[in-house]
Amino acid sequence: MVVDNIARTQTERDLTSIPTIPQSERIAPISGAAVVDVQDFSAYYGAFRALDGVSMQIAEKKITALIGPSGCGKSTLLRCINRMNDLVDGFRAEGRLTYHGQDLYDKGVDVVEVRRRIGMVFQKPNPFPKSIYENIAFGPKVNGIKGNMAEIVEHALRQAALWDEVKDKLQQSGLALSGGQQQRLCIARALAVQPDVILMDEPCSALDPIATLKIEDLMRELAKEYTIVIVTHNMQQAARVADYTAFLMMRQDRAGELVEFRDTDALFTRPRDKRTEDYITGRFG
Repeated sequence: MVVDNIARTQTERDLTSIPTIPQSERIAPISGAAVVDVQDFSAYYGAFRALDGVSMQIAEKKITALIGPSGCGKSTLLRCINRMNDLVDGFRAEGRLTYHGQDLYDKGVDVVEVRRRIGMVFQKPNPFPKSIYENIAFGPKVNGIKGNMAEIVEHALRQAALWDEVKDKLQQSGLALSGGQQQRLCIARALAVQPDVILMDEPCSALDPIATLKIEDLMRELAKEYTIVIVTHNMQQAARVADYTAFLMMRQDRAGELVEFRDTDALFTRPRDKRTEDYITGRFG
């Protein structure tokens, strides 16, 4: 095991020193409109640089997957998109990250409104210790969304493919649901506040294969109306559900960098950077 670890460390060290082709050949343009535009974006936790000079676009009503080894900055980038990292002491950002042309890090931006329009679903399902109904109704009430609350709750649960399973037990605790149902409840909770973008941080990592397939089917359905960005360690999942895929990796100085970004089929079948090919074929990671 020690020998294997040494060999793997050496392999990763060798890979980081491989000459790379120009970024313009590794970072492909998207087709259609960009909802989120990341330009030369860097993120820091104190003195530590977690991301360095990332540039990519998130396409409207498409699924974009972020893949790469642990520690390469995938979740950091995801959380930067809706300003969740603001809650971390010592965090700061450089470069530009825009949403429909608006700089998300401009001093005049309403962070609460950013998080309403750009919702987040976390790795581990985290229902509130409330009824299923109140889990969904909480966000619309806090955000002052007008309308028939029962209809809002039903619509969100239907969008999350959960209504038929819970319609007769809306007053039961959301914590009583199975793991897969809890994750769909969290997705419904995010949808209830009428977002534009949905960020998902490894939403299937704690789920069994059947529940995972339900979430993947749900993502494909939701992409007809919403822009979705997903962090995943499961490359097969990225290949199944994503329209675009970004591969990040950690340099020797531990800063995360974007190695390659293009449509998913091209990245997995015709990668332009050797590091991408080595990762997706299992040489490291």
